[in-house]
Amino acid sequence: MKSAYTIIRYPLVTEKGSELGSQNKYLFCVDKRANKIEIKKAIEEVYKVKVSDVNTLKVRGKRKKVRREWGRTPEWKKAVISLKKGERIEWE
Repeated sequence: MKSAYTIIRYPLVTEKGSELGSQNKYLFCVDKRANKIEIKKAIEEVYKVKVSDVNTLKVRGKRKKVRREWGRTPEWKKAVISLKKGERIEWE
């Protein structure tokens, strides 16, 4: 079994993520191979909260020019975590 800290890579601090905070939802960058059940268990273990729903999406890498050649940014997976009423993630 994977460790909770390898499944959750880091919280996404973006403008959209900040707006979702008022709806009791949080954005995280997670491991590409993790499924929703593993993500839910990892969030509950690390942050000691009750998760009601997990939505995931794959973010495709973009084509970028690096010096004279074309390259790609890496693909990654984003998770939108919905918490139960009254639950809140306390950032340290």
